[in-house]
Amino acid sequence: MGLISGIFFGVIFGVVLMAGWSRMMRHRTSKRVSKAVDMKLLGSLSRDDLKKICGDNFPEWISFPAFEQVKWLNKLLSKMWPYVAEAATMVIRESVEPLLEEYRPAAITSLKFSKLTLGNVAPKIEGIRVQSLKEGQITMDIDLRWGGNPNIILGVTALVASIPIQLKDLQVFTVVRVIFQLAEEIPCISAVVVALLAEPEPRIDYTLKAVGGSLTAIPGLSDMIDDTVNSIVKDMLQWPHRIVVPIGGIPVDTSELELKPQGKLTVTVARASNLKNKELIGKSDPYAVIFIRPVFKYKTNTIENNLNPVWDQTFELIAEDKETQFLTVEVYDKDVGQDERLGLVKLPLSGLESEATRDIELNLLASLDTLKVKDKKDRGSITLKVHYHEFNKEEQLEALEEEKRILEERKKLKEAGVIGSTMDAVGMVGSGIGAGVGLVGTGLNSGVGMVGSGLGAVGSGLSKAGKFMGRTITGHSSKRSNGSSSSTPVNSVQDNGGAKPLKQQE
Repeated sequence: MGLISGIFFGVIFGVVLMAGWSRMMRHRTSKRVSKAVDMKLLGSLSRDDLKKICGDNFPEWISFPAFEQVKWLNKLLSKMWPYVAEAATMVIRESVEPLLEEYRPAAITSLKFSKLTLGNVAPKIEGIRVQSLKEGQITMDIDLRWGGNPNIILGVTALVASIPIQLKDLQVFTVVRVIFQLAEEIPCISAVVVALLAEPEPRIDYTLKAVGGSLTAIPGLSDMIDDTVNSIVKDMLQWPHRIVVPIGGIPVDTSELELKPQGKLTVTVARASNLKNKELIGKSDPYAVIFIRPVFKYKTNTIENNLNPVWDQTFELIAEDKETQFLTVEVYDKDVGQDERLGLVKLPLSGLESEATRDIELNLLASLDTLKVKDKKDRGSITLKVHYHEFNKEEQLEALEEEKRILEERKKLKEAGVIGSTMDAVGMVGSGIGAGVGLVGTGLNSGVGMVGSGLGAVGSGLSKAGKFMGRTITGHSSKRSNGSSSSTPVNSVQDNGGAKPLKQQE
């Protein structure tokens, strides 16, 4: 009897034990699932959402990195850098030197590399993020830093002197956007699109040192080199401008990847009010310069001895990306030698409605970097009338062909010696470029303004623009003068070479 009761109670105890164990495991599993769901929901919240939930108890050590670290890639790059640097040096000479020649100011007759080595310090990739994943495309942003030790010497020749200039203490801070166009054949990538993101703005610091001479030998040389490099970056590499590189020898249509004219911006520069007087005797002689792309600038007439000038002149500019581009307006005081800038302002195109005309009054600033402005005095205002028209497919193709023609005409004018640089404004006679008697006989101030935007491959086509490695290290100096003086050289667009308007209001 004792044996039977022992077996009975043993079975009961075992069943209860198994039931309890099973219940406990189910409870643990449900808690794990619930915790996983909570973690997934928390992972989808932003920093602001978590702060609203946690209030004052929000832990500051929680971070939300936008870029994923790639230490392994930096190790690989440091090992490969001696070979990459040697190959990149040749690519830079082939691709950047023509750009220096195309974009150099008229006051400089020659600008090329005298010596170029990239040193032994490899760039560092702070992180990579996949910005978007579309069908047939992968878009990545690469946070790039480079504090290298390159040896770069520019041979600068001007009318008054010839002097080698060394770029020292070069530092690069930028985010590079890379778009991979996918293909079904090996290597599975048919083309790569490369550009520098506008936000955060590319920052490239360097100092200029004259080798065996003085920077003062050529007046305004430092500012002219800064402007040249800055224009190349903004007009060739900074998004929405991009470089399209076909890969792998696979025949591919890259036209959809290239930047195209998106719309036309008609701007009437009406008047300015209460401008700052830069003259010791009399008043300033103001004129305005407007542009979307630095390589295509438009200039109003000069109104002498007037701080409240009325221009009423209309220009047409091409926009390629309305969401990211700006209309820049600068007002200068015409002077003997170098003109002084009275103020400038930027107008985002993203705020303009299509087919709507707006009258806008903008306050002029001493600099777009307000933190560096020492002179806080009022610089007056400028009044514009703007109208944005978005192209249809047919108009887009017409604008594309027109800009190609204009770029070719500019190249011919430069080769003929009519203009000193493609950065000079070019007058037009009637509906064509004034490359003949009209322009030569009457000077660069004849005709109407030129409309153009370009594909980014000035005069050399996409083949040269495709050499990406040579252009990723090109940049602008952050060490600019904080004053209001212009860095525009004599005979550039802000001087006598400015294009005249499309029409003048009566």
